[in-house]
Amino acid sequence: MTPSADLVHRLGIPSGPLFFPVTAYGPDGSVDLDVYRTHVRAGVEAGAAAVFACCGTGEFHALTPEEFEACVRAAVEATAGRVPVIAGAGYGTALAVRYARLAEGAGADGLLALPPYLVVAGQEGLLRHYREVAAATALPVIVYQRDNAVFTPETVVELARTEGIVGLKDGLGDLDLMQRIVSAVRTDIPGDFLYFNGLPTAEQTQLAYRALGVTLYSSAVFCFAPEIALAFHRALTEGDTATAHRLLDGFYRPFVELRARGRGYAVSLVKAGVRMRGLDVGEVRPPLHEPDEDHVKQLAEITERGYGLLEEHK
Repeated sequence: MTPSADLVHRLGIPSGPLFFPVTAYGPDGSVDLDVYRTHVRAGVEAGAAAVFACCGTGEFHALTPEEFEACVRAAVEATAGRVPVIAGAGYGTALAVRYARLAEGAGADGLLALPPYLVVAGQEGLLRHYREVAAATALPVIVYQRDNAVFTPETVVELARTEGIVGLKDGLGDLDLMQRIVSAVRTDIPGDFLYFNGLPTAEQTQLAYRALGVTLYSSAVFCFAPEIALAFHRALTEGDTATAHRLLDGFYRPFVELRARGRGYAVSLVKAGVRMRGLDVGEVRPPLHEPDEDHVKQLAEITERGYGLLEEHK
C-alpha cells in the first residue's frame, strides 16, 4: 500500500476526533518536549483518530525549523504508530518544501499544507505551490483552504489529480463552495478524496458539514476536554442528535462566543484550557497573547458545565 493510500485508509473511517495538540513551552520559553509527549500521548490514549502536530493550534508560525522537527519527532515517538501523525508545512514554496522534508525525516505520516505566507495568489500559482510541496516528499498531503488560499472547484479537481495530494481541509466555511467542490471532484476523479471541516471549534458547524458528506473534523476542544469532544463525536456517529444539540447549546456555543472575544483565542484560550486541566504547557508565544483572567474563569465555568451535561445523561 502506498503512503497516500495508507493514510486515506487510516483516516477514511473517523474513529474519533482529530487531535491538534498545543506546543508545550517551559518557563524559559523554550519547547518542552517531555510535556509535549505527555500531551500527545494523553490525546492518543483518550481516543484521537490522528495527531496533527505543529499546525495552527500548535503554533506552527512560532516555531523554528529545528523546534518543528523536534516536535514532530516527539509526536511520532509518543503515538508509537497507534494513529497517524500529520505535520504542518507552510510559508513560501521553498520553506514549505523544507518543512515537508523535515517532517518526513522526523517520521511523520503526512502533511497539512498551510496557506502560503501573506501573498494573495491566483489559482495557477496556488496549484503550482501545492504541487511542488507534494512532489518534495513521499508523504501524502492535505491542502488547507482558508484566508488567502481559496480554490475554485476546478482547481480542487486538479489538486485531486496530483500525485500525493489526498484531501482538502476547509477553514473557509462557504458551504455552497464546498458542495460544488465535493460534486466536481466526485464527478471527475474516481476513488477516495478526503475532506475535513477545519473551522475553529469545528463541532459548531459539523452537523452542516456532515450533510455534505464531510465526516472528518479538527477538534481543538479535544486538547482540554477530550471526554466532551468524544461524546459529541460519538453522538454524530450514532445519529444521536439530541445529545449533539445538548452539547452544542450547553457547551460549544458558549465556548465559541467566549473564543470570539479575543484575537488569537482559537489558540491561546485552548492552551489556557490545557493548563486549567492540570498540564503546564506554558503560555503562547508572540504575537499571540494570553487570554484575560476573567475569560479564563469563564472558560472553567463553561467546561464544568459541559462535563455536567455528560454526568446528567449517563
